[in-house]
Amino acid sequence: MSTDNIEKLYQNYGILAEAKDKITEHEKEYLEILAAVKGSDKEKRLASQFIAKFFNSFPNLTEQAIEAQFDLCEDDDVAIRKQAIKDLPTMCKNNKEHTNRIADILAQLLQSEDSTEINVVNNSLLAILKTDPKGTLVGLFSQIQQSTDSEVPNEIVRERCIKFLASKVKQLGRDIIDKECEDLIVSEGKKILQDSVAEELEHVMDLLMWSKLGKTPAGRKELTQLIAALAFTPGDWHPEDPEYVDRLLQCTQHALPLFTAQVDSTQFVNIFCENVLPKWDDITEQAGASDVKLELLKTFAEITEHCGELENTQDKIKTVYDVLMKYLPEAPIENEEENAKKTEESEEKPAEETKSSAPTPSLQFSHVECALFALHSLCRKAPEALGADADRLKALRLRLQYTARLTQGYIKKLKEVTQDKKNENSEENKLKIAALKTTSNINTLIRDIFRTPPSFKSKVQLSFQTKKAEKEITASSDQPSKDTSGSKRHRPITFDNGSQNESPEKRARSGDRNLKMYTPPSGKYSSRLNNAGGRFSGPNSGRGRGGYGRRDFRNSGGQYRRRNNY
Repeated sequence: MSTDNIEKLYQNYGILAEAKDKITEHEKEYLEILAAVKGSDKEKRLASQFIAKFFNSFPNLTEQAIEAQFDLCEDDDVAIRKQAIKDLPTMCKNNKEHTNRIADILAQLLQSEDSTEINVVNNSLLAILKTDPKGTLVGLFSQIQQSTDSEVPNEIVRERCIKFLASKVKQLGRDIIDKECEDLIVSEGKKILQDSVAEELEHVMDLLMWSKLGKTPAGRKELTQLIAALAFTPGDWHPEDPEYVDRLLQCTQHALPLFTAQVDSTQFVNIFCENVLPKWDDITEQAGASDVKLELLKTFAEITEHCGELENTQDKIKTVYDVLMKYLPEAPIENEEENAKKTEESEEKPAEETKSSAPTPSLQFSHVECALFALHSLCRKAPEALGADADRLKALRLRLQYTARLTQGYIKKLKEVTQDKKNENSEENKLKIAALKTTSNINTLIRDIFRTPPSFKSKVQLSFQTKKAEKEITASSDQPSKDTSGSKRHRPITFDNGSQNESPEKRARSGDRNLKMYTPPSGKYSSRLNNAGGRFSGPNSGRGRGGYGRRDFRNSGGQYRRRNNY
């Protein structure tokens, strides 16, 4: 390090600071400061501060000054880079024509692997966003687009820019983000949404929901259409490919909060009924992953709540019916020969062994709740559709009657265990309360189908939808069960007169005893997108998954600076 060079820098600083109105006469001193970016580490740090401080005073040297500061932003020493990045906002504080260029460079610097450097970049971006929001947004959106369209896409820059925008724009609020900026956010945000990946979708949606687009029914409807286009491409659906399923699932879950009485979910219901459910058996489960079919059923059940008018409603109801029947257990067939055989076996075995050998039916209650709820919701659109085919209705009622016996047995056991006040706040008890809600919902929905003709007036809240539901169940779990239709007693559901007169022993064989405690499934999809690790891109994106490293950026020879025409 040359002490003379350091001293010379301080002398030049003093001359410029004291020159005041005559500072333009000292261009030579400022040029010497610019040249110091090639000097020692200390010279570089001083040069960064002095270049920024006197930047406004030498308009003829603007380009040289910006290039010199960018050289420091590429330095091998992280301390020098951080100093240069910290000083960048000063250079566009009173020169807004440079904001979008500096924002573009700061955006590229977000690819750093040093967390402290990224914090400095974020702080500098926030500083110029406050002083010139439109210029900063133009620079950031430009870099997002270039990071996507370049021959070697830079995913890191794109994702971090989107994350920055989603968090900081809302933080600054409409005092700084005016109508012109909001219009820019909406137009550019919609472009980004059409080519989002899983990690970005949540941030883009947060940004657009904050904007005016999320404040009106028309805007929300437009958002649902954009998400639907990203979720599903007609003619390009491969249920055997987990990535396709994951894309549809996550996009639909992000559309769910948008649906209201004014914004219907019909487009998504059509996607499920026409493409997903008919190929239900083709959907494959990944080893070690959560039950994706259950999560699809949960999501489908939720979107049916806000479904509008459907075309070919009866066909869609039949499709849901077929999926439901896959999860409803078949009622056991009793005949004299089987009864005789069971009697002989019971005489040869000890009584205790015979009791324990009774088969325990396997019933996926969560799957049944969702599929039955979806069927119930769609049947409100065409109440006569389910009864149009007497044989299909009879087959459904047979299985539902048997399912009702099983659920009533579970409900009885669950009420007993959840009344224990000592463990009412335990995780295990919360799971049992959720299971109680699930089985109670199933019984309520079944009763509507057993009315003559079938009725679909009961309203239930899906057991997994909100924490509010869990609190309501906790408060009422020790109260007598009430039928939503007005009946005070929990009546068993029967199919015909013969089944009404079944003996207790026969009902026991049907599953009222030896029941294992039901635990609602949980897994990676339970917390929606936040914990999902899947990635997907839009149907026409075709962009890669590469990215630049720090060395690629530093050794680019300055090419990145001249990609834009500012």
